This record gives sequence, structure tokens and C-alpha cells, in this order.
Amino acid sequence: METDAEKWSKEEGEKVLKEVGIKESHIILDFGCGAGTYSLPAAKIVGKKGQVFALDKSKSKLDELIRKAKSAGLDNINTVETLGKLIIPLEDRFFDVVLLYDILHSYYFSLSERRKLLKEVHRTLKPEGLLSVYPEHMELEKTKKEIEEANFHFKKKYLKTLIHEDRYINTYILSFRK
Repeated sequence: METDAEKWSKEEGEKVLKEVGIKESHIILDFGCGAGTYSLPAAKIVGKKGQVFALDKSKSKLDELIRKAKSAGLDNINTVETLGKLIIPLEDRFFDVVLLYDILHSYYFSLSERRKLLKEVHRTLKPEGLLSVYPEHMELEKTKKEIEEANFHFKKKYLKTLIHEDRYINTYILSFRK
């Protein structure tokens, strides 16, 4: 029997990410990607003309992601090891979409660190770029306010079934535009 994570990777992930706005040929940043729960379905959507930059502090998680990508025949994922720094080592106005899924935590990052991260996201997003946020461990309104204070414009709140720690959960995704 398939696990939730396997079913997500094969079917549900692409469907959800398309609904939030990822399209063919997009250039995506999955900040804090782990082993690729969201990077892999995003790579399938963007196809050969698009790219996914999977950024994480864990080399072992990035290695696992590359193994999964190769196994799935995906060659459009670029991994970036951050060493835990809140810097996106890519040029200004580079990404069509940035995913901050289960990243904005008040116990991972202080308010000043979250502000620094959002400033980096703003710098690297193209004009009208999409910031998609799954704030698992912060209040929705607090998260929304912090992101709006970083010069993003709230667009939509989605109630979706996502994968968290290899299990399905019903939760919210917030979408913003630069």
C-alpha cells in the first residue's frame, strides 16, 4: 500500500502546486526544500523549459532529493546548500515563484531573521512574482501581516491537503505577489 508521501509525490503534489500558480517554464525557488516534497512535483510541472532551485542547509537532504529526481527522470532541479544562512545566492529578479513551505517558524527564526529572509525573497522574485507560503507553525494573520510588511501584496488563501512529515494534513497556503 502506498504511503501518503508516495501518493503525494505521484499525484497530489502537482495538482496542488498548479492550483497555487506554478506553470510550465517557471523558475522556482523551494527555500528549505528538505528531501524535495515540493521540489519534485514543481519540477514535473515546470518541465524541460523550467527549473527548480532547491535550497536547504542539509547536504544529506539535498543528496536524497537528487537521488529521487534522478529516479524520476528529472534533470531540472538545481540544489543549493545554504549552511543555514538566510541568503539566497542568486541574482535579483530571478524567480517566478518562491515557495516558503513550513519555513516561517517563530522558533526557527526570530522576527528580524524572518524579515531578512523575506527581504531576500523580495530581491530575488521577478516583478509580479508569486510568493507561496505554507505557515504550519505560525498564526495565519501574523504571517500575513509580516509578509505584507515586507512589501508583498496578499492575493489568496487556499485550504489544501498538503504533506507534512510524510502525512497528509489539511492546512492553508497563502499567496502573495511582489
